[in-house]
Amino acid sequence: MGIAIRKRGDIEKLRVANRIVGETLAYLQESVKPGMTLKEIDAMGEAFLRKQGARPSFKGLYGFPAAVCTSLNEVIIHGIPDDTVVKEGDILGLDIGTEVNGWYGDAAVTMPIGGVSEEDERLIMCAKEALYHAIDVIKPGLRFKELSLELQRFIEGRGYKPLLNFCGHGIGRKPHEEPEIPNYLEHGSPKSGPKIKNGMVFCIEPMICQKSGVPRILEDKWSVVSEDGKRTSHYEHTVAVIDGKAEILSQP
Repeated sequence: MGIAIRKRGDIEKLRVANRIVGETLAYLQESVKPGMTLKEIDAMGEAFLRKQGARPSFKGLYGFPAAVCTSLNEVIIHGIPDDTVVKEGDILGLDIGTEVNGWYGDAAVTMPIGGVSEEDERLIMCAKEALYHAIDVIKPGLRFKELSLELQRFIEGRGYKPLLNFCGHGIGRKPHEEPEIPNYLEHGSPKSGPKIKNGMVFCIEPMICQKSGVPRILEDKWSVVSEDGKRTSHYEHTVAVIDGKAEILSQP
């Protein structure tokens, strides 16, 4: 099918859906406090994004039951909101998708609940800074595999491991489109495969493990953890390549 090249007007439509994601994440980061349940946090996020005129695109996607992926502590992605109460010292991943007039948005953060350890602060910052490093190096002509290698080198340079078998992705008229963008070099030379071009829109999402990147899926069939059982972090933005550089669409 190939990687879509978007016209400026289509990118602006994607910007609308993505800005609502960014605003919802900002709202939750300001609002979430110790003592709330994951279900309450999900309900707050869904109500906020619907008020902005978006549909929660994760709800029902592949059977996912909620609007917000709430990934607590050891859960790195796809955490299902339940009655678990967040407490001081936890770290919480929030991943949100929207749809507005047939165009999709997607972004994620990992946030501290109150004060957290220096170890957890470093873990969160690795995901955030890996994301912004990748955004900085994106340019037309760079291959997606080269971008994956940049992410891998950054993450491993901090002493962490990228999660295996999960990846960033294209986005547009569907929540997940081509290409797949792992956070590590997979299958061959970084000088192979498709090149980044102006007009492409995609999600970069570093997923950070501590000792092992090998994933394990929990009994709920959704929540992903590392086999090492340690805490994890995840950050994501949707970007569009415009005039030779990556522009973040999913900012508030």
